[in-house]
Amino acid sequence: MTVQPNSIEARDIAYHLHSYTNARQHEATGPIIIDKGEGVFVTDTDGNRYIEAMAGLWSVAVGFGEKRLVDAASRQMAQLNYYHTFSHKSHGPAIELAERLVAMAPVPMSKAYFTNSGSEANDTMIKLVRYRSNALGLPQKKKIISRIRGYHGVTLASASLTGLPNNHRAFDLPMEGIFHTTCPHYWREGRDGESEEAFATRCAEDLEALIQAEGPDTIAAFIGEPVMGAGGVVVPPATYWEKIQAVLKRHDILLVADEVICGFGRTGQMFGSQTYNIEPDIMTLSKALSSSYLPISALLINDRVYQPVADQSSEIGTFGHGYTASGHPVAAAVAMENLDIIEERGLVARAAEMGELMQAGLRTLEDHPLVGEVRGVGLIAAVELVTDKAAKTALEKPGALGAHAFAILQKNGIISRPIGDALAYCPPLIIEKAHIDLIVETTRKSLDELHATL
Repeated sequence: MTVQPNSIEARDIAYHLHSYTNARQHEATGPIIIDKGEGVFVTDTDGNRYIEAMAGLWSVAVGFGEKRLVDAASRQMAQLNYYHTFSHKSHGPAIELAERLVAMAPVPMSKAYFTNSGSEANDTMIKLVRYRSNALGLPQKKKIISRIRGYHGVTLASASLTGLPNNHRAFDLPMEGIFHTTCPHYWREGRDGESEEAFATRCAEDLEALIQAEGPDTIAAFIGEPVMGAGGVVVPPATYWEKIQAVLKRHDILLVADEVICGFGRTGQMFGSQTYNIEPDIMTLSKALSSSYLPISALLINDRVYQPVADQSSEIGTFGHGYTASGHPVAAAVAMENLDIIEERGLVARAAEMGELMQAGLRTLEDHPLVGEVRGVGLIAAVELVTDKAAKTALEKPGALGAHAFAILQKNGIISRPIGDALAYCPPLIIEKAHIDLIVETTRKSLDELHATL
């Protein structure tokens, strides 16, 4: 695009540093400015309308422009625009949301703690795990294991949990005490002749070997997304979570389920932990909690975590942690209304129903010469692009094929997300069959355009 002097695009280039963007490239190309949103669609300032097939950032569950959430924010803003949760203070929206989340949890939980993003939630989790170990008189039990290609945030600590090289390069990460085990991507990591179950066994054995190498008494927690999101929509192989949990229980290691993307219906059940029979000690939640209408996130902790933390706070005299906006009343009120909408409109069941259509539709692309794998569950999926199906390879520069496909797909009216050489899809839970058909049809058309240029 040509950026006109003094335009809003030129001002963006002049004053705004963007997330996950090549800053020098941005100076040359400028932004697409999204101006309006309605349902599953967003419209830019040039009048171009797109299906937002990523629900923003995996998060706008109830769709764009939902008046009930606007009204909920307005009502709460008028009544109590802000208050904190420090030093025995509280307010109704935080109390109601905490109670509701604990009751909704797929396994018994004790308390909710509010933060403002998934990154903050996972950062806080690390602090809680350390605090708990000190309370138990286990100062050596502080290490945390994540997974290669896992995504858990971008703060100093949560970015260390994240298992993606570009989140570490030039940031001097990961920090000490964080380790990464095998990514459970069967198509990419499985060996010739190895079944899914055998691959899952190998993943569990790799985890056991890492625990033994570091010392079982030094490992405090293991964190994983039920389905990996920003690492490429990696669906766990059959028996994976069963085998991973057996290793953790054997060594008394806490299990943290990062439900930031999977939570609130994405996998076709309320939580990804239910889809895969995961029994976490800690859950981190965000994104669809408020459909990203306002920033809010939460940790749910079970009594096994809470009781030592409470004891330690009593010994010290305070729990010395908190955020100005923890449990912000307006964000909490919007989250409550958002959960009402999800339940009243049956959006979890709808995600399962529409998810079957989306998975089946995208799998019709498997015959395309540029498609190596289609994977997903519920309303989250990825189409892995290759130029050589047998070798499972793409262009010489990793990610280049995915970037080309993304650009063509966006030109054709569908906003996806390139993750390496995969195109990710994670539309609002309100999506309809006609929208899914258009996404699949436009993806095929875009891949045909790309193939003709290679």
